[in-house]
Amino acid sequence: MDPATLIPTPDVIPVHWGWFQLLLLVTFFMHILLMNVMVGTAFIAAVSHFYRDGGSSPATTAISEKLPFAIAFAVNFGVAPLLFLQVLYGHFIYTSSILMAVFWLWIIAMVIAAYYLAYIYKYKYLQLNKGRAILTGLITLLLLLVGFLFSNNITMMLQPETWARYLERPNGLLLNLADPSLWPRYLHFMCSAVAVGGMAIALFFSYKRHKGESGLQPWIRYGCSWFGYATFANFWIGAWFAGSLPRGLITMDSANGVFLLIFLISAIITAVFAVVLALREQVLPACSALLGTLALMVLVRDRLRSAYLQPWFAPDELTVQASYSPLIIFLLFFVFGIALIVWMLRLTWKNLDSEEVSS
Repeated sequence: MDPATLIPTPDVIPVHWGWFQLLLLVTFFMHILLMNVMVGTAFIAAVSHFYRDGGSSPATTAISEKLPFAIAFAVNFGVAPLLFLQVLYGHFIYTSSILMAVFWLWIIAMVIAAYYLAYIYKYKYLQLNKGRAILTGLITLLLLLVGFLFSNNITMMLQPETWARYLERPNGLLLNLADPSLWPRYLHFMCSAVAVGGMAIALFFSYKRHKGESGLQPWIRYGCSWFGYATFANFWIGAWFAGSLPRGLITMDSANGVFLLIFLISAIITAVFAVVLALREQVLPACSALLGTLALMVLVRDRLRSAYLQPWFAPDELTVQASYSPLIIFLLFFVFGIALIVWMLRLTWKNLDSEEVSS
């Protein structure tokens, strides 16, 4: 069977595809940053409680207070990039979602469960004692499962040649387990989350020290160590991921391949700088290098997606029926929404600081 016959006809779009591509990259960067903080801090808290037999520490106390907010923001900031992905690649992502429909719908229940457990972790933190390890372990497991299912969907959307399996198993239970790049791709994202979670901890305690609190240097070092060693591990996982890609997928004969290589090399360089700065406990410069690395890796991911879909589709093939007013209205609400979220974050952070002072 010709896989091209399984690809639906894409919808028309109201403006040039480049607008949606830019918005996809910007909103995905914001989402992936928050997602990494969410998963990474939950994982670090679970490991800490496990080795401390449920014991508390300043790091896990801080995570318990902030984790529900991290989940809420990560989920909400994930809506926009998913919508823009659907605008440009809807005929691929809708199809792969249907192929794994049962698992895809379970994501909603798993995120709700993790969110609920995070609030129990926050408000019952002192009473939980040894139960903290079990609770944070469950939260982390749920979030890791969500990430695994997303990785399955994204890799399946890139490989229309695998879609014919649905004719043999039309039960919505297909996963992309035969893809050799699935596991290294997934672990690359999750290890990155642990690294960013460590940096978030270091940044939080660096902020508290700036506010005048003392005795926080060990916890800044703690977060920096998590970031540094997780990033070292991710270099090896990244090499595994690169080696698992289909041969001939990335070539220097195309502009796409050249840009991918430039972005990748730049990301590796900035990541090395981030690790060196973090291990020297220079938190703000390390954080800046980390943000640069994440932005470059978002571009690498985008170029890799283009390489996978090149035989089947490119966004410039989409039909445009010009209608700019919806885009203008969206951009106005987008800017207003970002300003409102910044105000909410500042208010939330101020309230949390007040709660800590009063306690």
